[in-house]
Amino acid sequence: MKKEISDNILNRLLEFQQSEITEYHSYKKLAHITKDTFNKEQLSKISNEELHHYNIWKSYTNTEVKPDKKAVFKYYWISRIFGLTFGVKLMEKGEKNAQVIYNEVADSIPEAKTIMKEEDNHEHALIDMLNEEKLEYIGSMVLGLNDALVELTGALAGFTFALQNSRLIALTGLITGISASFSMAASEYLATRSEIKEGEKNNAAKSALYTGLAYIFTVVFLILPFLVLNNFFASLILTLIIAVLIIFLFNFYISVAKDYNFKRRFFEMAAISLGVAAISFVVGIIIRNTLGVDI
Repeated sequence: MKKEISDNILNRLLEFQQSEITEYHSYKKLAHITKDTFNKEQLSKISNEELHHYNIWKSYTNTEVKPDKKAVFKYYWISRIFGLTFGVKLMEKGEKNAQVIYNEVADSIPEAKTIMKEEDNHEHALIDMLNEEKLEYIGSMVLGLNDALVELTGALAGFTFALQNSRLIALTGLITGISASFSMAASEYLATRSEIKEGEKNNAAKSALYTGLAYIFTVVFLILPFLVLNNFFASLILTLIIAVLIIFLFNFYISVAKDYNFKRRFFEMAAISLGVAAISFVVGIIIRNTLGVDI
């Protein structure tokens, strides 16, 4: 016989119900549009578990709850744009915030602990098994992004004081950046080829492509302020802000998709990029004054 539950616990259960039915529809929708057979199967399993949990809560509330259609829409498009793994793990992060509430409810509802374990173990294990090509090459993307941020922020800082002309800085930066992107992609291709053992699939070309694209993407955004603004010092400041923003967004993405430590990686990358930029700026001053160049 089920215990009588308080209004406060009942409201919690209704919140859980909506969360479970929302995620049921989210996973079901993602499974429907996923072409990969294995991923489709994993998403369907998780979807069925969410529905099972919904029905457990419903047995206590005796109430039908509708899904949050805005949340279903949001996570569907996040998954389509930024990748399945990122979208799914971002959705699951919301459940981690509910663990404390699960413990509160567990005193009145014995099934709460079982559901909490299933959410924390089985479903997360299924999510970790998802196959997504872009995440296989996350190391190549990090390589391209890191190199572009460190090398180009440093180069642009040096060019800013040495050349003191926004258009000239942009031109020099573009030539440097595009050349470096091809060089970095070629190096990644050769490095990946050398690591592949006989009989293994050769993905060196894709690794090189992801490295090169990440590098060029970063170059374009870092150069943009010098093409838009006439004041070269203002352009440099905006470039450094953009660099920090790119570091923030990229590290947030991989911290969610790959369960990395966001704060440590963000501050490490930001410190290196800004540190190199500061040193290069000083080098630009020294070289300009030493050579007596006046442009």
